[in-house]
Amino acid sequence: MTTEQFEIASTSALHDRLELLERERAAASLSGLSEDARYIADWHEERAAVQSAYIGAAVTEIASLRAALNGPLLG
Repeated sequence: MTTEQFEIASTSALHDRLELLERERAAASLSGLSEDARYIADWHEERAAVQSAYIGAAVTEIASLRAALNGPLLG
């Protein structure tokens, strides 16, 4: 996913991407790729970016739901 895709991805899509990255890491470990420092660095970088986007999307989703249920915060 590109940075632009992170900005418009749903919370569910980002969660799915995190799960896919975890499965990718497990497969890499079985195939010996976990010894490749460049691969691991790239994997960590992508996972951190997706995780950050996921957290932001989840917080926004929660705040939007709260506002829809209770109205906007004033004060």
